[in-house]
Amino acid sequence: MSTSEQGARAPEHLVFVTGKLARARLEKVAAGLPADRFAWTIADAGVKVAALMTEEIIRRRVRIPDGATRILLPGRCRANPEALASHFGVPVERGPDEIVDLPAHLGLAGRTVDLSRHDLRIFSEIVDASKMTPNAILAKGLDLARRGADVIDLGGLPDTDFPHLEDSVRLLKGAGLRVSVDSFSLDELRRGAGAGADYLLSLNEENLDLAFETDAVPVLVPMRPDDMPSLDRAIERMERAGRPYMADPILEPIHFGFVDSIARYREVRARHPGIEMMMGTGNLTELTEADSLGVTALLLGMCSELAIRNVLIVQVSNHTRRTVEEHDAARRVMYAAKADSALPKGYGRALLALHDKRPFVQTPDEIATLAAEVRDPNYRIAVAEDGIHVYNRDVHKVGTDAMAFFPDLNVESDGAHAFYLGAELAKAETAFRLGKRYVQDEPLRWGAAADDEAEDTTAFKKAGHTKHSGPGGPPPGTRDAAKVPAEADAAPPETVDEGAARAEAEGLTETPGDRPARIVCGKLVPADEA
Repeated sequence: MSTSEQGARAPEHLVFVTGKLARARLEKVAAGLPADRFAWTIADAGVKVAALMTEEIIRRRVRIPDGATRILLPGRCRANPEALASHFGVPVERGPDEIVDLPAHLGLAGRTVDLSRHDLRIFSEIVDASKMTPNAILAKGLDLARRGADVIDLGGLPDTDFPHLEDSVRLLKGAGLRVSVDSFSLDELRRGAGAGADYLLSLNEENLDLAFETDAVPVLVPMRPDDMPSLDRAIERMERAGRPYMADPILEPIHFGFVDSIARYREVRARHPGIEMMMGTGNLTELTEADSLGVTALLLGMCSELAIRNVLIVQVSNHTRRTVEEHDAARRVMYAAKADSALPKGYGRALLALHDKRPFVQTPDEIATLAAEVRDPNYRIAVAEDGIHVYNRDVHKVGTDAMAFFPDLNVESDGAHAFYLGAELAKAETAFRLGKRYVQDEPLRWGAAADDEAEDTTAFKKAGHTKHSGPGGPPPGTRDAAKVPAEADAAPPETVDEGAARAEAEGLTETPGDRPARIVCGKLVPADEA
């Protein structure tokens, strides 16, 4: 084997920058990385909490070994990766928030997740457009487009005049939006096409002549949902003319032909392998009182299998208020999974709203060990399989009822602190009961069902009440950490290579025999020397 071939196969040397409290867990995860792909070093900056490391601390206290190829910071570390890369001369990136997610971050899930692509067009219907003003329609259309819609569909209502249809189409088109018109009225369809609509929904073999009077692309439907021969005849006519079109066999609601309608989509695809198709998902999402995210994921999985590249969605019911975002997330996940010839698993958390695949990132034993390290009065809150953990230097309590912690927290006379802890514990209880990830001072993540809060990853969290704010405590509205430099209790920095870490984990290194121990939450755990 040539020298260049040997070099090409050399494992990548990663440097994990961390703090004292996270080091043991990081070593455990890093020890499980495949040695043929990764060599690694842990650079302990000497501070307890890795999230509090600044660029200055890392520059002064971390030493990067020779041969390092990439430096990973903790996900919650606010230091600027670009600035540190310039300082060390090695690429620097922010890793995952949770250590347990490190293997997936390094691509060990077997794939690189790219959710930037999709091949499905979302038509989002404004069902009551005929009752809205043109300006209101424009504002609604722009909002739908911001959420992920590709085409704004103007829905006509039976026995309701739509005199401002042309003005509405022109306004939307003037704003750079694509427009479709959906109406039972042939006159409205013709007027919408004349005003510049891009698509017409829904034409059948009886009114198909309109498709030859305009450049708007028609969406063909059967005369009745079960009349597939009528849809076939309309398709054949458009094929003979060589004109673009889509076909929609019509999705029916549950108990009103749902299963048969799914079969019809399969049959149409089998008879016409290369045509463009549409599925209107609203008959299932709107007419089934179930969380719509899972319903949407299933329907778009069907679209992915059948190469249906257009969906018509509608939002009338309050329980489907996020339907645009849900369809947008699902189309990206399904596209990526199909491109990888894989199951739609391991492509992020956008399709998980109520539960998380890995909700508990620490075990009760790991939390107990961390609790034994704490030397300050600030409360930490974590969630594990056995419940909610609340601890500081004086107390470590575990429970499942947020309100039951109150008598043990000594905040009866401290309203600000009690309010903070109450809010955090209620959030932790919600996470525990649902099986969601909880991170103190972070919002719960609801996938596509709710917007994530915008976050500046280089800025520290806003001050809050984590410590008793009565006499002797910090002023209200400040954090204890805001007054104490991050290095105030710093130990000397330490760089631990892979071999030393593995030896220590296997008990091969000498350990002091006189370290004191403490009972924490019913477990004997080591305690640091003062």
